[in-house]
Amino acid sequence: MSRFNRRDSFNLISKLTPRRAWNGVKVMSSYYISKWTKKPVQWGYPISISFEPTTSCNLRCPECPSGLRAFTRPTGMLQKDFFSETIDQLHKELLYLVFYFQGEPYLNPSFLDMVQYASKKRIYTATSTNAHYLTDANAKRTIESGLDRLIISIDGTTQDVYEQYRVGGQLNKVIEGAKNIVKWKKELNSSKPFVVFQFLVVKPNEHQVEDVKKLAKETGVDDVWFKTAQVYDYKNDPNQLIPSIDKYSRYKKTPGGYTFKGKLSNHCWRLWHDPVITWDGLVAPCCFDKDAQHQLGDLKKKSFKEIWTNGEYGKFRQNILKGRKNIDICANCSEGTKVWSND
Repeated sequence: MSRFNRRDSFNLISKLTPRRAWNGVKVMSSYYISKWTKKPVQWGYPISISFEPTTSCNLRCPECPSGLRAFTRPTGMLQKDFFSETIDQLHKELLYLVFYFQGEPYLNPSFLDMVQYASKKRIYTATSTNAHYLTDANAKRTIESGLDRLIISIDGTTQDVYEQYRVGGQLNKVIEGAKNIVKWKKELNSSKPFVVFQFLVVKPNEHQVEDVKKLAKETGVDDVWFKTAQVYDYKNDPNQLIPSIDKYSRYKKTPGGYTFKGKLSNHCWRLWHDPVITWDGLVAPCCFDKDAQHQLGDLKKKSFKEIWTNGEYGKFRQNILKGRKNIDICANCSEGTKVWSND
């Protein structure tokens, strides 16, 4: 299995239009000019967006604000009309849409309707799920919605290991849900969605890295991705989640505890091409601002295109270029640290 899949890549490329391609050139050019000059320049509109279907979740994962019910911002469900109005503003430039920020997307009753709306606009759509709601009926609807990529979180290959991180979860439901998707892809003769098992490597499950590859083959999913875990109090690691396998850890052990391995260079591609929109219309700089504390605009008050070029966005980009290590959400950022299987 490998990170690159030809069929999935061709599917993404097929969504390109001359306008989206030109927008991508403008965005990338402005990012590199900003990086070189240390002055924020923004041309074009987002290439990708993450939209939050809901903050609700059925699980209680120990490092997840949604699972811990730790939000200070309002919680709720993305409304279909608000979603479609926002997409109508952006679809001509937008290439890639992630239906995920916090929460379990399938808990939103309108989730698959919104996927279908975006798919009809020829936008590449992706989501991440804990797969507990991939019933036979939902699996069929998922295929019919036109979803392009489905990431299934499966952080263990036995129940006793799985539930140590996915607290309250049932592994048998995850496997059953994945099999439902694979079955309906065949039944409907669909090459989509590209189905991924995502394995968050933590200390309790690191001995099952090879096992999950075997499980993926048995289940019939398309790929396995391994992801490093974000630990908020990584210096002390109170939940004992940091793995001992160095390649799967964002942190290195020191005599006083742990330190972050990443290098926080003063630039970040995400700020130029990939914003996050919460269920209630707040625009956040990226997926690491889980509580949307760095609000760059409110879509209930302004259009996205006004927010994208406003003073708050410019200030945040300038702060990134000046000193990223001084921004709290950057301090534990895994940008560039995801690991995929390569066998």
